[in-house]
Amino acid sequence: MTTLAQEASHPSAKDGWVAACENWMDRRGKGAWLAAMILGFVFFWPLGLALLFYMIWSNRMFSNTKTCSRAKSFYRRDGSSGNTAFDAYKADTLRRLEEEQLQFEAFMNRLRAAKDQSEFDEFMKDRSRKTHDEAAQSET
Repeated sequence: MTTLAQEASHPSAKDGWVAACENWMDRRGKGAWLAAMILGFVFFWPLGLALLFYMIWSNRMFSNTKTCSRAKSFYRRDGSSGNTAFDAYKADTLRRLEEEQLQFEAFMNRLRAAKDQSEFDEFMKDRSRKTHDEAAQSET
């Protein structure tokens, strides 16, 4: 399970290496994209061309900001808003949500354990029934 404290711009394992590379380059800014494009042209021109088209298509070529990340972090746990009442409310809400998440995870673990136990009991019942049937057949 993921926690709420995880930043939105942080790639997860399911995003893959392409998204991880894209986020890494976005954090370094437009210069990293331009360097990658130039190196792409130097070593393998179709790669440089593909990077150029991608930068134009994703609006990384013409953006005025230092970082070009499309997935800006919309949630900062440690950042202060400057409003103490809101910060207290946010801290209380986050604490409550974390407690609820822990309770839910404990519930899911108990549910999985109960399901595993019932499946094991069913397996043992079937096994004892088969051995009993085999014993009855061998007697006749």
